Amino acid sequence: MYKKVLSYIKDNNLIEFGDKVLVAVSGGPDSICLLNILFKLKEELNIDIGVAHLNHMLRGEDAFGDEEYVINTCEKMNIPCFVKRMDIETYSKEQKLSCEMAGRNARYDFFDEIMKKEGYSKVATAHNANDQAETILFRLMRGTGLEGLGGIKASRDNKIVRPILCLSRKEVEDYIQVNNLNPRIDKTNFEKIYNRNKIRLDILPYMKKNFNDDIIQTLNRMSILIQKDNQFIEKIALSFYNKYCIESKDYFIIKKEMFEEDEVVINRVLRNAITKYSKSNYDFEMKHIYEILQLSKKNSGKIIDLPNKIYAENIYGDIYIKHRKEKNFNSNEKKQEINIDKGNVNNNTIDFNDFKIEFLVIENYNNTKLNLEKNNFIKYFDLDQIIKNISVRNRKDGDKIIPLGMSGSKKLKDIFIDMKIPKEDRDNVPILCFDDKIAWIVGLKVSEQFKITNKTKNILKVVIQRKEY
Repeated sequence: MYKKVLSYIKDNNLIEFGDKVLVAVSGGPDSICLLNILFKLKEELNIDIGVAHLNHMLRGEDAFGDEEYVINTCEKMNIPCFVKRMDIETYSKEQKLSCEMAGRNARYDFFDEIMKKEGYSKVATAHNANDQAETILFRLMRGTGLEGLGGIKASRDNKIVRPILCLSRKEVEDYIQVNNLNPRIDKTNFEKIYNRNKIRLDILPYMKKNFNDDIIQTLNRMSILIQKDNQFIEKIALSFYNKYCIESKDYFIIKKEMFEEDEVVINRVLRNAITKYSKSNYDFEMKHIYEILQLSKKNSGKIIDLPNKIYAENIYGDIYIKHRKEKNFNSNEKKQEINIDKGNVNNNTIDFNDFKIEFLVIENYNNTKLNLEKNNFIKYFDLDQIIKNISVRNRKDGDKIIPLGMSGSKKLKDIFIDMKIPKEDRDNVPILCFDDKIAWIVGLKVSEQFKITNKTKNILKVVIQRKEY
């Protein structure tokens, strides 16, 4: 058994010489088997071992019994033990996730926390060959592609490793019995109210009895072949991802040209984009990929919601992947106005949304002496054309401006569309008004009505700066 696991570790480069390995231990047979085997191999692998146990608080006294058992086991083995309690049921409701997904997220967040604090380089989890077979069938019934049929990988991100994925559940149980280990038993594993348990207790035994006595290993061999094929296709898809995707902190852009490629490539690029941006490989299904494909064929401005608090938007054929943001009613209120008296405008500064706006007066303007600098965020206006007040606000429905050089007015909505300003950004663009007439759509257009001419005597200089936080 030790040779089999050791060979699997080396063949798959799961653990390197000198690694500090954090073992995820629930207290059940699989994790106790994993902990015991790694403990026996630690000198040969030259590794340090620690244990992480998250009490999900889902099974009443049994959960606290598991916690105590893991602590006592670690004390006997003289290895560090890190324990955390978390009300997963409450957490799942807050995050709007299933208990299974919430528990998984909480566990891996806990592992990351310990790794950063204590310097562990790997996390070892106790998935075995039966888990692999169950996962493949579970994904098959939900609908999946090659990635899903590949099942559980031996390692992920060179951080999460599964050293006993090569062992069947029977081998684990035999190991437990031979070594007189007494793991905790989770009774919920035998309740058929969960789909995965139905696969474990009904479907796989039926397949084994009626179709293939070696079904577990058959599915595991298939997963290895599919993983290799999938890895090759992923390399090809990566080149298209690099060609058509633009990453930034606030959003991903998938260029419209990508949707002219083969659908197999498109699907993988889309999946990679949404999983990378949301930092989650879970909750996304093929239906979400198809929704984005349909979105690419619709008009600009159309939006679809996606899992993990992100959404996709068609902006002139390009697909933007963004996080959903809570509305800030103070900054996005469309009727918010800040008025400044014309007679007291010089050296006045105001804050508006994410901007600082500075007003300066230049008196007795002589166009032969003053060089008016050209800058999208510095503009000059004829102060004498302003009768009463100056105000800054967000856009309103029906807003119009007479753009510089034109005689007729144009709707702000049309200007935003022409200049390809995303819908969600439009409410944050400051609108500078003189006597309730739009003088400047900041950063975009200025008005013909307040331009400087040969007759101008006094100038209003307006400087816009984005605030730093």
